[in-house]
Amino acid sequence: MAVASTPTVCVVGSGGREHALAVALSRGAEVVVCPGNPGMQALGVTCVEGPAEALDVDLFVIGPEVPLVEGLADRLRARGRTVFGPGADGARLEGSKAWMKQVLADAGVPTAAYEVFDSPGPAVEFLRSLPGPWVVKTDGLAAGKGVLVTGDLNQAEADVLAKLAGASFGDAGRRVVIEEALIGPELSVMAVCDGRTAVALAPARDHKRAFDGDLGPNTGGMGAFSPVPDADGELVDEVMRTAVEPTLEALSSRGIDYRGVLYAGLILTSDGPKVLEFNVRFGDPETQAVLARLQGDLAGLLAAAAAGRLGDAEAPLFGPDVSVCVVMAAPGYPDAPRVGGVISGLGSNLPGGAEVFCAGIASTPQRHGGGHHDSDPAGSGTLITAGGRVLSVAGTGPSLSEARAVAYQGVRSIRWPGAWWRNDIGLSATQAVGLAGAGGVK
Repeated sequence: MAVASTPTVCVVGSGGREHALAVALSRGAEVVVCPGNPGMQALGVTCVEGPAEALDVDLFVIGPEVPLVEGLADRLRARGRTVFGPGADGARLEGSKAWMKQVLADAGVPTAAYEVFDSPGPAVEFLRSLPGPWVVKTDGLAAGKGVLVTGDLNQAEADVLAKLAGASFGDAGRRVVIEEALIGPELSVMAVCDGRTAVALAPARDHKRAFDGDLGPNTGGMGAFSPVPDADGELVDEVMRTAVEPTLEALSSRGIDYRGVLYAGLILTSDGPKVLEFNVRFGDPETQAVLARLQGDLAGLLAAAAAGRLGDAEAPLFGPDVSVCVVMAAPGYPDAPRVGGVISGLGSNLPGGAEVFCAGIASTPQRHGGGHHDSDPAGSGTLITAGGRVLSVAGTGPSLSEARAVAYQGVRSIRWPGAWWRNDIGLSATQAVGLAGAGGVK
C-alpha cells in the first residue's frame, strides 16, 4: 500500500502570525515561510527569499492583508496553485471599509450605523450631529492603526481633517468611515471558509490600545487570550449564523468565491454581537493564542478549504488549556518605533508552556571566527529589532491566571533597550492580580 507523502506548505509573510501558522502547520506538513525573518529562522523555521510565485508547494497560506488586497492569491491560482486566502475581489472586505459596510448592510449583518465621507465639510457636520463617543476610520488599509475612538469632539474633527488631507495615513485615509460608537467587550471570531461553508475557530479577545487599562492610541494589537469566558459555544454559533454565514452568502451572490479566513471583529452589545469590521486574514496576535490550543491537522483543514471541500476535513478541536499572548514592542511604537536594539534571551530561559513568535526582527551580518551570540542560537548574525511589534510570547496553562504567569515570565526573559509591553493582557477576565510583575519597560 502506498504511503501518503507529507504535504508541503508555504506561509507567505514575516510576522508573528506567520510564525504561529508555521509552527501549527508543521505538525502535519513540511513548512517554509516566505520571506519570514531572522528571528523565526533562529528558532528553527525554514525561511526562503524571493517571490512566492516561484515556489512549488502543495498549499500556499497567505498571512498579511496587503498581498491579498494586491491579488497574490489570484496570481498563484492562475498558476494552478492551491491557495488558502481570498482573491482581490474578496479581500476588498478589508481593503475598503466603506465597501465592507455596504456588504454587511446588504446581508443584514448587525453592525454600527455609519456614513462615508471624502470631503471635510460634510464629515465634520456629521460628527457634530452625533452624541459621542466618536469613531473615525480610514477607508483603506492602515495596519490596524487607522481607527480613532474618542470622547473628545475636537480630537475627532482634527483626526478627520488629517486623514482626508492624507497627512496621517496617505491615500488610505482620503476617504473616512464615521460610525456610531458601540459599547461592550470586544471579541474576535476567525472562521475558515471554502466559498460556500465556514467553520469557526476558538474565539479570542484582542487588546488594541497601546497601554494598560485600554489607554493610548490604537495599535496592531498588544496581546490576546483564548478561550474567552463570556463567549461560549452558543455565542459563537450566533456569530456564525448572524454575521459570518450571511457575509459569505453575500460575497457568493456577487460572484466572489471566498476561500480563506473571515475574521469577525465584534462588540458584544446589550442587543447582541455586532460586527465592528471583517478582516480577510488570520488576526495578529489572536492567531498566536488560538493556534496554541489547536489539536489536529491544520494543514489538512486549510487545504480542504482551499480546495472548496471543507466538509472533507475534520472539524477543528481545541484543548482545554488557556493561552495568553503578550506582544513586546520597540520604544516609540506605534507612532515612531526606534529600531536597531540588540535582542538577547530569545533562544533560552523560557518557562515550560511558553513559546516565542518573531515579527519585527532583522540580523546584523554574519560574524566570522566567534561563537554564537546569546540572542543568536542559529549563528546567523546578531538579532536586532526591525519593527514596532518585535515579537510575542504565548503562555499556555490550565487556567487564565496560570497562562498569564507563564507568558509574562517568558516576556521578562527577553530583552532589548526600551522593550515594553502591556501588563494587563487577560487581566479583566480573571481575578488574579500582580502576575505581570512590577513595571513593563526594560
